[in-house]
This record gives sequence, C-alpha cells and structure tokens, in this order.
Amino acid sequence: MVKLRLKRMGAKKVPFYRIVAADARARRDGRDIEIVGTYDPTKQPAIVNIDEEKVLNWLNKGAVPTDTVRSLLSKNGTMKKFLESKKSK
Repeated sequence: MVKLRLKRMGAKKVPFYRIVAADARARRDGRDIEIVGTYDPTKQPAIVNIDEEKVLNWLNKGAVPTDTVRSLLSKNGTMKKFLESKKSK
C-alpha cells in the first residue's frame, strides 16, 4: 500500500519535513516514490507547500494519507477537492 506521509529532514532540533508518497513497508526516512510537498513547522505560521496535482493523482490511485498529512491537506483545501471529485464520479 502507498501512503502519503512526512519524511523528516533538517538538523537536530530544527525539523523540516517533506510530504512524500512511500510504500507503507518502507522506513520513515527511507526510500520514497515521489516528493509531493514540504512542511516547515519552525516558522510562524508554519509553511506548507503542496503540489496539488501530484497529491490528487496519488489519492485517486488509492494512496492513504497519514493523520498529520490528512490535516495538512484539509487546511490547504486539497482533501475537499478530492472528496468533491470522488462524489462527481
């Protein structure tokens, strides 16, 4: 199964995350299939950059977002677009 999840980057005590599509069996910071966005919680307010087209493509293929990624996508409005496109089918 493919999951959309966070991959931790950055230095010690200065986290920076990439939002990636990865195999569920892979390690958290292991191999990923594709990078679909970034998340920087150290800034105020937190900076979230998401490639909506890539995310919607993975969600349509059946990828499952983790709880944290799901909340980031909801705040961005991407989950709403995905649910609307799913209803229209």
